[in-house]
Amino acid sequence: MPDPGLDLMNPQDRSGEERSSFFSRLWLQAFRLRAKLILPYLVLTLGVAFVGIFIVTRLVTSTVRERFVNQLYQAARVASDGEVRLEEDHLSSLRLMVFTVGVPDALVKGDSQTLSDLLYPLALNDGLDSVVALDSQGKEIFGLARSGPSAQYERSSGAEFAKYSFVEKALQGQSDPTGDKFTGVVTTSAGEMLYTSAPVRTSTDDVAGVLLVGTRLDALVQDLKDQSLADVALLDPSGRVLSSSMMLPAGTESPLDMPVANSGGATSQIKEINLYGRTYQVVYAPWVVRGDSLGTIAAILPSNFVVSTEATSRNQFSLIFAGATLAVIILGYVLAQSIAGPILRLRTMAQAVAAGDLEQKSGLKRTDEIGDLAQAFDVMTARLQARTNEANRLYEETVERNRQLAEMYERLQTAQQQLIQSEKLAAVGQLAAGIVHDVKNPLGVIKGMAEELMEDAADDPDIRQGLTVIRDNADRANLIVTDLLKFARQSTPTMQKRDLRETLEGCLRLTDYLIRKGRVKVETDLPSEPVWATYDPQQIEQVVINLIQNAVQAMPGGGDLETRMVDQGEQVLIEISDTGKGIEPDNLSRIFEPFFTTKPEGQGTGMGLAVTYGIVSRHGGQIDVRSQIDEGTTFSIILPKEPEEALVSQRAPV
Repeated sequence: MPDPGLDLMNPQDRSGEERSSFFSRLWLQAFRLRAKLILPYLVLTLGVAFVGIFIVTRLVTSTVRERFVNQLYQAARVASDGEVRLEEDHLSSLRLMVFTVGVPDALVKGDSQTLSDLLYPLALNDGLDSVVALDSQGKEIFGLARSGPSAQYERSSGAEFAKYSFVEKALQGQSDPTGDKFTGVVTTSAGEMLYTSAPVRTSTDDVAGVLLVGTRLDALVQDLKDQSLADVALLDPSGRVLSSSMMLPAGTESPLDMPVANSGGATSQIKEINLYGRTYQVVYAPWVVRGDSLGTIAAILPSNFVVSTEATSRNQFSLIFAGATLAVIILGYVLAQSIAGPILRLRTMAQAVAAGDLEQKSGLKRTDEIGDLAQAFDVMTARLQARTNEANRLYEETVERNRQLAEMYERLQTAQQQLIQSEKLAAVGQLAAGIVHDVKNPLGVIKGMAEELMEDAADDPDIRQGLTVIRDNADRANLIVTDLLKFARQSTPTMQKRDLRETLEGCLRLTDYLIRKGRVKVETDLPSEPVWATYDPQQIEQVVINLIQNAVQAMPGGGDLETRMVDQGEQVLIEISDTGKGIEPDNLSRIFEPFFTTKPEGQGTGMGLAVTYGIVSRHGGQIDVRSQIDEGTTFSIILPKEPEEALVSQRAPV
């Protein structure tokens, strides 16, 4: 016997603990890889079962008969719409024939040949089955009819149509709410015809006759069948079948005939018939054309449509369950790939990283072991890439800072040169502002007094010569003071958006006389398209004209003058070159200084290039000069297309 002192576990307690441990293990396993392989199949199977049950229930409980009846009514409506379209075609052909020049006169004269010449081409072009021309008494003058689309037209004449109400109304010129056109069915040698009549009026508005346009009923029902996807029959007001797209038994009463009491009703009716051992459903609807009831339209469908619908349902079930099976197979393949694919991808990525490609990313977002491995791999490559990028960034920053320092040093040198020149110009400007008014007025007094004394000393040549020298030197001093005043009053540019090429061409036109007088040959190299820039047109014209004048004066015996413009993207380069005597190297650094000139005494004040330099600087540009003795000089101007904001804010209103 077991020792009573041993603490033996109750079998029931042991069983409960085992069950708890089992469910815990099951819950943990639900998030592992094996569960991810099993659960999707289970969910998909249940989903397919629920969907299949729903579809079967839906198809079985739905009313197939109701769908069949709806299709039958739809076929009848489509047939009625086709009849309306046919009537519109009739009316279109009639309008063309009625208003054809010569038709009214031919009807009045009974000229069948003229009617044939006029109406035959129209009937052939519109593909009409029949065209009839009637005189004012309703007698046929000329008629065309054919028994089929490919058959030849047969001509006729002499038939009486006045007995038909739709012809009588047209002859009497009657109208109803739909107009003066009427329809009717006539039995002809070519078969039953649906005619539309229209009166033909003379210039005095008298009825000269009637034109009829007709379509064979057998062609009409065949066309309606093609449109409605159902057999169609046309019945007269008595309920007798006039034409049908179905082959009906000969010599017996047609099963499609309706009782007289039910024919031509205002509402649709459904009837079941047996024909050739098959059951058909027929829906009858009123046959109404232009407000007149011509009888009944019947749309016919075989009752085995219901059986075919059930067969279609079975096919649908087969396709659905076959698709579900295929989905299960595809899902199994996808699940297999979802395990093997990531592992192979991680292997390929590891090889690439080992080769130095640190841009690799797994892109895997999973919650299983493969996801953990991919996440660890991404973290490793990200850290390696971050360190590599940091090293590259530091290297690029060093290179960029060296480049910036070089640019800043170059700008500093340019700014230093401009500052020196600006200080010179500012000093001259201050000097001019201080003395210009004090000097200009005394010079005017000296000139005036000299001229008055010259009048008093008209008899003494020596005194008069001395006074002339005084007056001429006063004029020269006044010119110098005037140029100095212009320099001191250099205005702020009025910036405008203009075509710089057009401005340069205008400067050449303004200096044309000076160029021709100096026997200078001009060569231009300008862009073929406009060069738009923001600048002060008047000041830039002053700069270019001054440089052209200097170039002409530098070639006293004639020479070549070249003007060149180059669009450099954000800047525009303008060069003016001459073949003159050139500038001494020692003078190149001083030519932009005020009052410095290399021209002979009396031909310049030395202020032109100083003013030019100031204008270009205020536009945010640069001016440079290159010169060789006895070869010529080239002035280069670089202007920005869009100056700095401080200058653009002074833009003139457009």
